[in-house]
Amino acid sequence: MFVSIGNTPRDYAWGSTSAIAGFRGVPESGAPEAELWLGAHAGSPARIVGTASAGTASVPFGDLAEWIAADPETALGAGLAARGARLPFLLKVLAAAEPLSLQAHPTPEQARAGFAREEADGPEITAYDRNYKDEFHKPELIVAVSETFDALSGFRPLDEVTGVLRTLRAADAATDDPQPVALDLLEARLSSRHPLRDTVEWLLRDGRGGDTGEVAWVVERVTALAASAAALDPEYALSFETVGALAEAYPGDPGIVISLLLNRVRLRRGESLYLAAGNIHAYLEGLGIELMAASDNVLRGGLTPKHIDVDELLEVLDFTPIAPPRLEPEHVGAGVEVFRPDVPDFVLYRVDAPSTDAASDVAATGIDLDGPAILVAEGGDVLVRGASGEASVARGAALYVTPDERRLVVTGEGIAWIATTGN
Repeated sequence: MFVSIGNTPRDYAWGSTSAIAGFRGVPESGAPEAELWLGAHAGSPARIVGTASAGTASVPFGDLAEWIAADPETALGAGLAARGARLPFLLKVLAAAEPLSLQAHPTPEQARAGFAREEADGPEITAYDRNYKDEFHKPELIVAVSETFDALSGFRPLDEVTGVLRTLRAADAATDDPQPVALDLLEARLSSRHPLRDTVEWLLRDGRGGDTGEVAWVVERVTALAASAAALDPEYALSFETVGALAEAYPGDPGIVISLLLNRVRLRRGESLYLAAGNIHAYLEGLGIELMAASDNVLRGGLTPKHIDVDELLEVLDFTPIAPPRLEPEHVGAGVEVFRPDVPDFVLYRVDAPSTDAASDVAATGIDLDGPAILVAEGGDVLVRGASGEASVARGAALYVTPDERRLVVTGEGIAWIATTGN
């Protein structure tokens, strides 16, 4: 069955006023539009607009969550229905005009333990200082739709951290009023037995107290040096430029200095990042397709007025230095790519739809479904065919596909982004 779905973009303050409207091909609302949720998550379940395939019964429910709860075998298939009757992924169109908070997400084991602990001892599920809203992990995949998509992701190699500090020292020495002691404080933590963990803990514990203390001085000094440091070393110029942007959005926040410990990533259109459990990250600017496990468990680490639980964040973070965690797609057929992370919750297909299904390779490049799917069209209309029907999807519109369609073949003028379950 093909079921047309839709939603209202979420108006978070960091959202773009134009990018999601442009993606959908609709007039701008005039307000920030940050995320368009296409899934069954309780925070904003997609509305059921209508049954799109001819000859099938209508779905008598207002949203996906209601339908799945009432008829999980039809909506999800017998396998998922038997394993808890929930859609395991959430597809989003995400548009950042300003930086999001630094954050990380737990492993399945951490999520189960944290949720059970807070259910037993509090705080309430809606409380400001609640960490675990459910018992699920939340790995994420982001693919750039705009020409560039900027992010911070994962702790950078330690030799790069050393290079960043060396550049800051050179910038400080060139000023009329050098203040090397501020950088000495930072270097002392970075010279410890656990340099990244100790530095992050110091920055967050001391830096959340306001505009006094050692960390406040370090943040102020790093911010003051950022522009001249960017001019000194092109290797780290983008990182120092980011310091300036973060300081403008979140003046005095210790996350400004934490950002220099992280990989500064610029994706080009079609490139992706996969953010596994424990990866500290922040999206900075751009339009992307985001696919994640359906969870709301977020541990924040700066660049936000929201609650930061330093102890729990330190337990969740993976402090292993890594290269930017890019995920290369597999080319599985003409015009078909699949982004396949190492979790069973989701995979993401990008189908550059051929203009006609007369080509001999169209049927050979169909997508086999093991579970339900959600499709959103980019750039133009697409036609999708399954085992029992077909549906036309306009630019920016979305479709829920039940697993009994088994195999999808897409044609048309646009690009189809298709989220479904992994093996």
